[in-house]
Amino acid sequence: MKGVEARRKALALVERSGIALVGSNSGDGHPWIKAMLKMETEDLKTVWFSTNTSSKRVAQFREDPRACVYFVDFSDWMGLMLIGQVKILSDPESRQRIWREGYETYYPLGVSDPDYTVLRFSAASANYYHQIDNLTFEP
Repeated sequence: MKGVEARRKALALVERSGIALVGSNSGDGHPWIKAMLKMETEDLKTVWFSTNTSSKRVAQFREDPRACVYFVDFSDWMGLMLIGQVKILSDPESRQRIWREGYETYYPLGVSDPDYTVLRFSAASANYYHQIDNLTFEP
């Protein structure tokens, strides 16, 4: 499989995926994986998430911003791993960008709730596989 085809298929996988598995590093060096709602993407380079400021995940990213984001299609044995870094954002523009109707259930103070945080993942490397094909490329 050529890089252009892998990139096209990887982007299609990301676009149809509502959930991503997000990996962070704990203080003792063990990886932690969590399923998170993918809020927005910009090509294969940037993935946006939101979470609680008080969460273990945010504490881990404060200590170590390195991260992995994984998208999978189990029905076709297809996956994409993105490796990069997470930036924790609490500015009004980022919060408003990712805010969705119904969030007030979790953040009763609204978009400015101090426990509402946006995570912006920036990819530096991608690894796409589909059945027996496996290709690493720059996103």
